[in-house]
Amino acid sequence: MAFTLQIGESAPNFQNLPATDGKSYSLSDFDSANTLVIFFTCNHCPYVIGSDEVTRRTAEKFAHHGVKFVAINANSTHVHPEDDFEGMVKRMEEHNFPWVYLRDESQDVARAYGALRTPHFYVFNQDRELVYTGRGVDSPKETRNMTVNDLENALEDHVAGRAVRKSLTNPIGCNVKWQGQDAHWMPADACDLVFEVAR
Repeated sequence: MAFTLQIGESAPNFQNLPATDGKSYSLSDFDSANTLVIFFTCNHCPYVIGSDEVTRRTAEKFAHHGVKFVAINANSTHVHPEDDFEGMVKRMEEHNFPWVYLRDESQDVARAYGALRTPHFYVFNQDRELVYTGRGVDSPKETRNMTVNDLENALEDHVAGRAVRKSLTNPIGCNVKWQGQDAHWMPADACDLVFEVAR
């Protein structure tokens, strides 16, 4: 069984994850969204910090199509204390991102989705079947150097009723920080989603 959710599979359920807005959310709270983008992120990662404004523009661009973005931070605070809930609240207060920011303290949701890195995006259709997973852009740490926005391309195709031109890419970023493990540890069954052939 693959570590990361496969294209066509259903969004794993989650319940009562605390959010920076003081509420708790379950997957069913987003049932009204035509398209749901769930992405695993954090407070400290330079790839997240470098690309959040591009992600913001994408979220705002597709909001009128009924696309909803949900961010989840599952990083262990024992590995990176700055990824704690208080840091999440502070970051949202400073940046006012157009998404709900949830805390997955147990890391059960990250494991269910097979989150590999921060950021790692998952796009689900109205039936909550996965239509795209992977990176947002090809240069998230320094977006001035980016040449493609795979997340935006996937959403453009999907809302237009077309098959997603590239449904699978490798997420680019820091690995998820797992509880009780070294900062660079990844599960044994975690692997690249796409094997690039050198030319």
